[in-house]
Amino acid sequence: QLQASGGGLVQAWGSLRLSCAASGLAFGTYVMGWFRQAPGKEREFVASINWSSGPTNSADSVKGRFTISRDNAKNMVYLRMNSLKPEDTAVYYCAAGPAYYSSNYYNTESAYRYWGQGTVVTVSS
Repeated sequence: QLQASGGGLVQAWGSLRLSCAASGLAFGTYVMGWFRQAPGKEREFVASINWSSGPTNSADSVKGRFTISRDNAKNMVYLRMNSLKPEDTAVYYCAAGPAYYSSNYYNTESAYRYWGQGTVVTVSS
């Protein structure tokens, strides 16, 4: 089970940190990812981090602004979001995928087995 939290209303150029708590899975063996879905749009990849807190990957739209991290001792994954823009407004989902695939595959929803319920981020201009 994945439980995302930390969303809210923030002004443009502000910051938020999303958290995702995992339970019932061998957290340290999973690649963790964040996706988002804006109103009227399809869900899209935001960032991923491999099982050992090593290589990360992120979408071009958030590079340099968002940072994904994880704490395997606490079964937590985080998304630090800085310099937020109105176009970052979306429901943000955390996801866990088994560490089977090449790193680029984790940009796709198909790589993930478990999904959280989503947390809403609204950025006002």
